[in-house]
Amino acid sequence: MKKNKALTILGNLDFIIASAVLVILVVLTFMGVIWRYILGQPFTWLEEVQLACMVWIVFAGGGAAFRTGNHTAIEMVVDLMPKTTQKVVQLLISVVVMAVIGYLFANTLTFIQLMIKSGRSTSMLHIPYSLIYGIALPSYVDMIISYFYSVITGVKSEAKEAIQQNE
Repeated sequence: MKKNKALTILGNLDFIIASAVLVILVVLTFMGVIWRYILGQPFTWLEEVQLACMVWIVFAGGGAAFRTGNHTAIEMVVDLMPKTTQKVVQLLISVVVMAVIGYLFANTLTFIQLMIKSGRSTSMLHIPYSLIYGIALPSYVDMIISYFYSVITGVKSEAKEAIQQNE
């Protein structure tokens, strides 16, 4: 039982990270408004933390979006095709997804290496940009795993499931 719970947590780590960072973003933004407009003491560093939070939410949530079928997709056109053509198109889509994520991974790796070598960091809190954007690399791996998980298990988008339930 403990093993299943650990696997469930590991399998949803991207969702957990994105959710936790979203909570941090909302709380800090709310506190920033209070401090600025009520107490007259703005957080000068807030924008840097908000940037980091937004980047982490987007990248951490990417794998979860693939896994749950909530990534943007235009399924209507593919659904109108014959079944054999749908399979070919699905294979083509998989190749394109892998190529794009592979391209992004390679370029992000170069970008992160440049940030590490240059030592660039934010001006107020001195957060290294390599830390802010470093989430992208494991996120791309998570996206690939989650994409194939969704293809293998036949995960459908919420819209497609709703239509099938109403039929």
